Amino acid sequence: MTPTPAFLDPEPWSDFAVATAGAAAALAGLLFVALSINISAVVASSRTTDRAGSALVLLASPVFLALALLVPWGSPTPLGVVLVVLAVLIGVGLAAMLPRPIPEVPRAAWLATTVLPPVVLAAGTLLAGIGVLVDGLGGLVWLAPAIGFALLGGLVGAWVLLIEILR
Repeated sequence: MTPTPAFLDPEPWSDFAVATAGAAAALAGLLFVALSINISAVVASSRTTDRAGSALVLLASPVFLALALLVPWGSPTPLGVVLVVLAVLIGVGLAAMLPRPIPEVPRAAWLATTVLPPVVLAAGTLLAGIGVLVDGLGGLVWLAPAIGFALLGGLVGAWVLLIEILR
């Protein structure tokens, strides 16, 4: 029997998963601090509550993805199914709470900081899950940009809720 390639085997990804879970959980905690500092400004508008929800999902999703990588599934199939399910849940959730554009923010900036991170997160997770299920497509490699964009998008959202909301 041939060994499982590294891009399909979750074992070589365990250090990445542990680091991701810790970093994303810490950042999600900091988001709650930012929210508590400006809570009255956040709840004053559906735009800012959408931004808060989106930032929380962007920062919490890598925790769940990392935990899925760390579970000893026994075979790749359950991991692939879990990744596909998470991709759908993340994609639908983020689409529902996507912050609307603000007239003062250039459309390109809104697309890059608000739309792109959720799209890369959901699409990358979906491709990773499908890749694990079909033994190809790059497999788990897609989780690296998915998680990177999720953290970036969550940080941008936290910055907006902590600083930009007061301008």
